[in-house]
Amino acid sequence: MKLTNYIKSAMLLVLTMILGVNTAFAETTTSNTLTLKNTGATNHTFEIYQVFKGDVSTDSKTLSNIQWGNGVTNTTGIAETVAADLTTTNAQAFADSLTLGTATATSTLVPAGGSYTFSNLDAGYYLVKDVAETQNGVENGASTLYILKVVGTVTAETKLSVPTVEKKVMDANDTTGEATTWADTADHDMGDEVPFQLKGTLPTNYAQYTTYKYVFHDTLSTGLTFNADSVKVFVDGAQITTGYTVDTTNGLNITFADLKQIPTNSASKITVEYTARLNEEAVIGSPGNPNEVYLEYSNNPNNGGEGETGKTPKDNVIVFTYKTIINKVDQDKNPLEGAKFKLEKKVGDEFVGVDRLTISEDKTSFSFNGLDDGTYRLTETETPNGYNTIEPIEFIISAEHSDQTLSLGTVTGTDTKEVNPATFTSDNGTLTTDIVNKAGVTLPSTGGMGTTLLYTVGGVLFLVAIGYYLYDRKKASDKKNK
Repeated sequence: MKLTNYIKSAMLLVLTMILGVNTAFAETTTSNTLTLKNTGATNHTFEIYQVFKGDVSTDSKTLSNIQWGNGVTNTTGIAETVAADLTTTNAQAFADSLTLGTATATSTLVPAGGSYTFSNLDAGYYLVKDVAETQNGVENGASTLYILKVVGTVTAETKLSVPTVEKKVMDANDTTGEATTWADTADHDMGDEVPFQLKGTLPTNYAQYTTYKYVFHDTLSTGLTFNADSVKVFVDGAQITTGYTVDTTNGLNITFADLKQIPTNSASKITVEYTARLNEEAVIGSPGNPNEVYLEYSNNPNNGGEGETGKTPKDNVIVFTYKTIINKVDQDKNPLEGAKFKLEKKVGDEFVGVDRLTISEDKTSFSFNGLDDGTYRLTETETPNGYNTIEPIEFIISAEHSDQTLSLGTVTGTDTKEVNPATFTSDNGTLTTDIVNKAGVTLPSTGGMGTTLLYTVGGVLFLVAIGYYLYDRKKASDKKNK
């Protein structure tokens, strides 16, 4: 009898240590409450199951006279013995092994940051979980890790965590060679291979998962063409070539069926880099060419983590591109036909041709599409007949775009000439200017005047010659008659 009492006391002491409690006086009333605080970013509906019942101490920390509760059905073994075998390291496995029966109680919908109190509970040891599937497919959703709690009058917080994802685009200036940076907005030339980066984190409770699905879902706008051979994947900065698949059936999807097969931990970073060509369908100016990503992830760490998934909010980046319109006019601002132009962009120390030219039907307006910021040179390669060829014009395209608002600001064109520079007007990424050709000077012609003079002098001389001839004949005749 004394040995039996000793064993019971020892078992009670072990359970007290497992549940992180101190011994105190017990109470057996049904005025017990469990308040749950929802620390997640989504709404939750909770249910609780009584695992053990017994007498709970007045400080709600110790359970004695332990028996199986009515919330579980696999009640093999003596409840008090099973409880005595629990440790902080095997408590999660114990919770996963339970076959749950009918929920003792179910909460109403608990908003993010809110709380719910289960009242009038029998004293005991309870398991708290999300109602099945209520976090499946939910943005920022995650099921709480099973909570095991001795109930008297206590408060508990959800134990959950979700990963995050961010997307960046490379912004660069070809002309100045300024250092490239990962940003949320960028501008590029049509035809550029634009670099993109996806970066994902892992939840703090990642170790609780046996398997972990992890998928980057990336969407490109019609103005961007994915380069299939450009994908590179990194885990904590080291490139990997296996353990994932790349699929472009509906957008771009990089799927890790089980990220746990790759050495990772809760602090790991998963990075994907790829390029996409800014194509001829790219939108000029605002709203630009958006590109977005969201992360699909395992979100229920209980029972191995299989099945249910959540998704992060979408993260967006935008690529902008611009154009310039050259209107050919005469000195009176009238449209002038007959000119041809070429546009070149300064890349480093050299000028490279821009071939994205559209000419209006009346051949007086020239549009160069899909331009980045930088320095450009416009050269008139053919000049309207009777007009003077212009000197080549160098101008700078500058643009402001905000990473905070993901919007396009002011786009300007500036002629670098100090005297009589061309003036550009700006309208949503389109720069327009008039290029004036002045007519050549009409000089007086000396050819006609000289001929007239020659004819006049010749006539006079002819008349003089005829007169002299007649006079000479008359004089000869008079002399003969004498």
